[in-house]
Amino acid sequence: STNQRGGVYDRFRGRLVWPIRDVTGQTIGFGARKLYDEDQGPKYLNTPETPIYKKNQVLYGLDLAKRDISRGEPKRVIVVEGYTDVMACHLAGLTTAVATCGTAFGSEHIRTLRRVMGDDSATGEVVFTFDGDEAGQKAALRAFADADRFSAQTFVAVAPDGLDPCDMRLQRGDAAVRALLDHRVPMFEFVIDRKLAGFPLTSVEGRVGALRAAAPIVAEIKDRLIRPGYERVLAQRLGMDPTDVHREVENAARGARQEERSFAPAPTTAAPATTLSSLPRTTDVAVERDALTGILQYGHRIEPTLMHRALEAKFRTPALDVVRAAISSVDRSRPGWGQAAIDALPQALRQLGGEVLMRDFPARDEEHAAISANDLCRRIIVRGLDQRKRELLGEVQRVAPESEEGRAVRLRLRDIDQERRLIAGE
Repeated sequence: STNQRGGVYDRFRGRLVWPIRDVTGQTIGFGARKLYDEDQGPKYLNTPETPIYKKNQVLYGLDLAKRDISRGEPKRVIVVEGYTDVMACHLAGLTTAVATCGTAFGSEHIRTLRRVMGDDSATGEVVFTFDGDEAGQKAALRAFADADRFSAQTFVAVAPDGLDPCDMRLQRGDAAVRALLDHRVPMFEFVIDRKLAGFPLTSVEGRVGALRAAAPIVAEIKDRLIRPGYERVLAQRLGMDPTDVHREVENAARGARQEERSFAPAPTTAAPATTLSSLPRTTDVAVERDALTGILQYGHRIEPTLMHRALEAKFRTPALDVVRAAISSVDRSRPGWGQAAIDALPQALRQLGGEVLMRDFPARDEEHAAISANDLCRRIIVRGLDQRKRELLGEVQRVAPESEEGRAVRLRLRDIDQERRLIAGE
């Protein structure tokens, strides 16, 4: 950056700076909060977007939160607005908190969270803790537009006095932050209340206008078991006949369906997405899946030669072999290479690649994870050597023992045995 006199100075001068990491823990950018009142810039300032730092895909704190998210019962994600809010939540014991990086929560963030939570986690929760001011409410409404893309239940938690988690912790301590979740309400209920707040409900005209504004929201509810309940909620809020409310909601739903048909693209014959749950439950799948996760998340702790050889070994599961080839082809010296590999996959395999990248790696801490990731690479390499040995043993049966070809095969077998012992540490 330059100042008015043409001098060069640090973009983050006079600010508190911390790293922004991707899901594997690699630093891909920086965020900075202003410290001084005379700083006329924004409260938070981020690294400009780069090929590896794309704000609409990054969730601050996910590298720390992913393990507790995937292991939680129920699985719960807490989405806050700022970096210091994430820190406050984690310090208070809410270790599944994440935040967007200076952009609205959107569909890319949803896809990222679904990879961590799993699409089958219908009992999970996503809790948005927006500020209680108008801007915070608008953020909740924007998020609502994509809320039904979660299989998990979505909630909004707004502190009664409008404090964000950081200020709440500073003023009232950890217990107050943890208690914030006690105030959560279902996303639909929150949005309905925000819509109704703009109408004078003491008049007939005001109630009718409120119904027409809120009916499309209830019509968005795809679950036929839940929608009638929210029709009753809306009727109670307005003091109107449930039958009238139901009729208006049905009209809104029909209108939405007609609009969707008008603008719907021509049907495609794209292949269905492959997921981890759709793969066979075999030892080969488990080993290859864990090896790829170890490489994506702990590649910086794996011996370079081991990782290179493991990525050069063809996998037995076709879908996972495509993921392996994508990882093998990217420049792994650049930050963000894991996400770059997933982005390079065919559309039908991106969900699978994302699940492999985001899933909880089976290790109790980083040191054991590094050891396990190296061992998995060795296992992949040794498996390939054993396969080659079996092929050569079959070949040696078909040639004369004392022929030149027979001697060459026996030499290759000896080399494989030596290499196997070296890799396996025997």
